[in-house]
Amino acid sequence: MSTPSEQPTRASFAALRGQLHEAAAEFSGGQDALEGILLGLVDDVDRAVAEPLEIFPVCHHSPASALAMARRLREKQPKVVYLELCEDMAPLLTELRNCRLPVAVQAFASDIDGFPPDWAPLSVVAPITEASAEYQAVAYALDTPGVELVLVDRSSDHVFQWDARRPPDGETHTAGTEPEAALHGEAVGVEIGDLRPRFAELEEHLLRHGKVRHWSEWWHQYVEVPLGDSDHDTYRQVMFLIGSLFRRLAPGQGERVRVDEDRERYMWTRMREHLAATGTDPADCLYVCGAFHAASRVDEFGVHGTGDFEISPRTATTWQYGLIPSSHAAIEAQFGLASGSVSIAATEWAKNLKRTRVKPYRLEGQAGTKKPGARKAAAKTATPPPGLAPDAAAVPPAGSAFDAATGPVPVPAEDRLSGFLRQPPALHTLDEAELLGWSVDIVRAARRSGYLASTADAIAVFETSILLAAMRDRAKPTPYDFQDAAVTCIEKDSVPGRRDVRRLVEIMMGGDRIGQVGYEALPPLARDVHDRLAPLELNLQQRGVRRALLDMASRPELRACSDVLWMLRRLLPPGAARTVMGERRLGERSIQESWDLSLGTHQRALIELGYEGVSLEQVLEQRLRRTAYGPRATTAEVLAAVEDATLHLGGRRLADELGTRALEVLAGERTVDGAPEVLRRVRGLLAYYRTAEPVLPPWVESFVRAGYAHYCTLLPTAFRDEDATVGQVAAMLGFLFSMESLALSLGCDRTQLELAVAQSHPKDPAKTALLWAAQVQLGTLSRGELRGRCDELLANPLVVPSYPRYLSGFVHALEPVPGLADVVVEAVSNAFGRLPDPVLLPWLPTLITTLRSNAAELAPLLIREAGRIFPARLAALDAWIPPWREVPSEHTAPAASGPRGVALLPLHPETCDAVAELLGCTDTWAAAGEPVTGPKGAALLFTHRATSDALADLLGSGDPWASAGPAASGVAPESLAERHPDTAHALAALLATP
Repeated sequence: MSTPSEQPTRASFAALRGQLHEAAAEFSGGQDALEGILLGLVDDVDRAVAEPLEIFPVCHHSPASALAMARRLREKQPKVVYLELCEDMAPLLTELRNCRLPVAVQAFASDIDGFPPDWAPLSVVAPITEASAEYQAVAYALDTPGVELVLVDRSSDHVFQWDARRPPDGETHTAGTEPEAALHGEAVGVEIGDLRPRFAELEEHLLRHGKVRHWSEWWHQYVEVPLGDSDHDTYRQVMFLIGSLFRRLAPGQGERVRVDEDRERYMWTRMREHLAATGTDPADCLYVCGAFHAASRVDEFGVHGTGDFEISPRTATTWQYGLIPSSHAAIEAQFGLASGSVSIAATEWAKNLKRTRVKPYRLEGQAGTKKPGARKAAAKTATPPPGLAPDAAAVPPAGSAFDAATGPVPVPAEDRLSGFLRQPPALHTLDEAELLGWSVDIVRAARRSGYLASTADAIAVFETSILLAAMRDRAKPTPYDFQDAAVTCIEKDSVPGRRDVRRLVEIMMGGDRIGQVGYEALPPLARDVHDRLAPLELNLQQRGVRRALLDMASRPELRACSDVLWMLRRLLPPGAARTVMGERRLGERSIQESWDLSLGTHQRALIELGYEGVSLEQVLEQRLRRTAYGPRATTAEVLAAVEDATLHLGGRRLADELGTRALEVLAGERTVDGAPEVLRRVRGLLAYYRTAEPVLPPWVESFVRAGYAHYCTLLPTAFRDEDATVGQVAAMLGFLFSMESLALSLGCDRTQLELAVAQSHPKDPAKTALLWAAQVQLGTLSRGELRGRCDELLANPLVVPSYPRYLSGFVHALEPVPGLADVVVEAVSNAFGRLPDPVLLPWLPTLITTLRSNAAELAPLLIREAGRIFPARLAALDAWIPPWREVPSEHTAPAASGPRGVALLPLHPETCDAVAELLGCTDTWAAAGEPVTGPKGAALLFTHRATSDALADLLGSGDPWASAGPAASGVAPESLAERHPDTAHALAALLATP
């Protein structure tokens, strides 16, 4: 029900209601839904105009809205400005003066409480440009004494409380592919003045009949240009009408409509609470909101609203607030605007200011702008005339008159809609100078980008722009007409450079302006980073790449800068800090480094680091803990966190804690997916601690001991599991064999490994070959038997097609058993030498692809071994006999002319005397040439027969002992060497025996 003060205002739209009633009856043939919609539009406008608290409807980043806002603020001089913006972002607005627009106000939360964990991190942004009505309101309120700015929209926490995780149209859009379009990340955008049809058929109808390509062009042609010169009342009524039209023709989106209405209830509830708490007269206030919300029909609408909306409490999520850089492209990408529309709007804003001579509001000290004279003008306007009190000097709000006794009283609002809707479109005269300048500039830009453009193309663009505008019923070409003409006349069929003509036009019209957050407005962490990198003497706040050269040998103070850069490389996106020269690994530090830094380009990421902590060290420690203690953390990830903590943070506290956590995660794993990474990480950490620490950390010893038992337990299952790859099983064996000596010294039992290998029965050929290699390492399979099995595989025609897979297993076996490199070379060589071409050639591609895909990192070891075995020259290849084909001679070698035995002992008698004294031998050295009368050979063997028996059992020798004494007969001492020639040759080479 309307209040008595509204009745005179409703009478002012009677003529418009009658006209719409007649139009509905004529077009629909009677009263139906069409009449209800048309008359409802007038009711919505009438209700909004009659509201005592003046509502100022705006469209997001609209030059017409910004111009009308600047005019109204200077005319009305309100004491309170209510703004549709998240109420918890209010403290940040004062920092806008330290930034270069456009920037975005951001609320960020990484540690969430009350929302699903997979939503993290939460981010809400509200971009602000100079050509926007909200910036005019903010600048006026912050720089005008006695004016209060109140943000009344839902808080950032409520944005996600009411979010059903479906991207709302007009609020959340996928970022574009341009780097500047990703400045907002994946944040939810809070948009003031969302004016776009939610009815797809309506938007299509408007675009088709308006002869335009997209919504931004339609809005520019049919709303921006007509409203640019309109008065305040006409502007308000037209914006109310458009908001009501889009609202009433929106399809039935229950969830979105509910959120919109809740936002309107929220804002009016906050405004009534503020009015009641401060006692402010609604006539001294101004409510800035989107035209869509201005035409609201909720019960809470107005200062006399009857609804009782209850605002839910916020969750326990801790929100961080800051300013991040924005750009025209980021705004367009996030809010679904046409490419270049925000840049064109900025150009239109500058032209309107010059044409109308309206002085906009700018924050004092705003970066990138001159000091405005708006404050003086505002002071002159606010000066009360003689005889009036200061409160009475304010201009009465629209739709009211002033009475000295009772104050402002409502008066009927004049109907401006009828005249606006009836008037023909304004025929703007052609500005030939402007269009000619555009044509020359685009040709110049095209030539710089590689196009073969000429003066003839400039003339063609000029004429085509006029032609396109005439075809679209426009007397003056718009920037969009000019853009289409330039693409048609210049681009032809190819793009020679990085930018096409459409993008060149956008740049020429104003370009993609990218904002910057000033040093004073940065969070403490970002300021600390710039302070710590000050010795580099680079302007890191500028966009682009800066090359930093660090010579720590001559300037030791740069080591602190190097530490900061390595942490930034770990925490920021890849392009923010990229190393050109230098590396940092466990136990290694570079003395010279070269970096490419682009912190100004990635300012948003650096600012968001400031939301997580006050220093880089704190943020890195928090992230490492979050990774290690996450529900899906793996052993390899935790070991990587241990390595990062050791590299960047130093000390043992955090590394030991994370190492203990790695032990817990390893005990809970039931798969071997991360075995290769675990092996690599453990080897690196073990090598580092062995060289850098006097003793191994306790967690390392526990990890080796637990890992030995853990992988022994999983080994039989991994051999049978089809999902476990041969590389993962090889990594398990590599851990067991490489850590065996340390594990046994810590109390592990080798029998466990032997039983695990004995219980393994793989079916896959590659894993079978890997098992054979493990048996060779354990001594249960000799190298001769392994060679025999390989020969059997080549001799079996049914197995030959699978032979590449066996070879793949042998190659992977070089990880746990690198001593088998010669056997693998032999196996490959036998295959190439024995198999005929009809058999060899079909599976040769399979062999190559298998080795490349499964064992690329082990191929160098195989190549080095082949290079050692094969002759180095081609001429020697014909006479070369492979080592595995050499036949040992049957005759006994002639006796040596010199003394046989250990020739190393006479060369170093002191060592021999010490060993003899230790063993209790009292014999003296024989003179040179004196015949030996005692027993030949190693007499120590006969003295300690138990040790000799154990050695004979280990070597597989079953020969009995000969009778003691100098004339002993039976098995000669040389029989053992003949039985085991490899061992004898190795010992002879070690002792330099001929």
